[in-house]
Amino acid sequence: MSKKSVHKAKALADAADCVMPVRSSHPIRARTLVRSSLEKASVISFASGSKSSSSSGSGSTDLVHSVPTGVDSIDSSAIGSSTSSTIGSNGTNNLLPTDSVAIPSVDPRQLLQSRMPNIKVFSGSSHPDLASRIVDRLGIDLGKVVTKKFSNLETCVEIGESVRGEDVYIVQSGSGEINDNLMELLIMINACKIASASRVTAVIPCFPYARQDKKDKTGDDKLAELMKTNEWKFRSRAPISAKLVANMLSVAGADHIITMDLHASQIQGFFDIPVDNLYAEPAVLKWIRENIAEWRNSIIVSPDAGGAKRVTSIADRLNVEFALIHKERKKANEVASMVLVGDVKDRVAILVDDMADTCGTICHAADKLVEAGATKVYAILTHGIFSGPAISRINNACFEAVVVTNTIPQDGHMKDCPKIQCIDVSMMFAEAVRRTHNGESVSYLFSNVPY
Repeated sequence: MSKKSVHKAKALADAADCVMPVRSSHPIRARTLVRSSLEKASVISFASGSKSSSSSGSGSTDLVHSVPTGVDSIDSSAIGSSTSSTIGSNGTNNLLPTDSVAIPSVDPRQLLQSRMPNIKVFSGSSHPDLASRIVDRLGIDLGKVVTKKFSNLETCVEIGESVRGEDVYIVQSGSGEINDNLMELLIMINACKIASASRVTAVIPCFPYARQDKKDKTGDDKLAELMKTNEWKFRSRAPISAKLVANMLSVAGADHIITMDLHASQIQGFFDIPVDNLYAEPAVLKWIRENIAEWRNSIIVSPDAGGAKRVTSIADRLNVEFALIHKERKKANEVASMVLVGDVKDRVAILVDDMADTCGTICHAADKLVEAGATKVYAILTHGIFSGPAISRINNACFEAVVVTNTIPQDGHMKDCPKIQCIDVSMMFAEAVRRTHNGESVSYLFSNVPY
């Protein structure tokens, strides 16, 4: 290949890269792969140099290249229409007149990074393990960020690398010290926004304050008694904190929210920005089929009426029956009475709920199911908060297993309670990030687990 042809090929690659590839709905990997191949033309070895178009006036020569394993074939549309003008009228390839090209081996991580340019993923302090799993799945490095507290406990965040023009994703779950973690997330969003990030997406696996989504009819009896007023008068002044959190995220500069199994779907309406609410249901179905041998003789049970839609969806996918338990509360975190609606006799009962905090509800529900004749009882929860006496209650309950996802860190809980098992959902968040960045549809994840 002459020097003139090499310079011409590089010029064509530069022209092809003039279009900004960020968040394009078209595959961006082909364009970057073509460019990297042409830039390495100086080290390409040719099997035979005697068949160039300059020495042969007839016949055609085809470009034969070897692409590393795991990389898609190069699409000619990624180079642009200008490439076709270099093909002679007699079919001779004037751009790369060779018999074969040997592309040097490339690190797979570098290839994956070339597929996803202009993207940064940062982790808050609430769940660094989940963030690490997400970037490992994407094949990129975790962004550099330093979080610390001043002596007066103010939160300070420093972004350790440039985010100008980048598509930024910040992973922070609503767990642990929720108020500090929420404030840290808001500061990180604002820091990236004022540093000229192109778009900032908050990845919040467990949305904080999701249970405070409406004004309930009933209030706390103790507080009502202290207020020396009627219960309905006291409850009329309850906050809708989920809406407040939504406003705070929007004002901080978030352009998009990715979360999982919101406690109430209407929380999506609290935002004026796009919200992708992923579902743990596909991962739950996969776990049930693989780990419960008698799942065909099971019954899906909701511990409250609010989860009826969730359990009916799972029951339909498994082609089994469902039941629900009606509960009445005297005050928050305390259940007064429970009534089982459905027949669980001689069946494996699978309790399904979106979250468990003190676990009073699911433990009472498990006792109720055993009394009704259930042979085994499993509990499957998306968000395992497990605060207060939750671990001791689970240890003393009649569960075969309590299954949770890793939207909240579970390592400590699993050490304290051998009944707790964990489903990894990092691949679902990673695929949601990849599809969002490339402008692809996320609805595939609503009914499928990416592999």
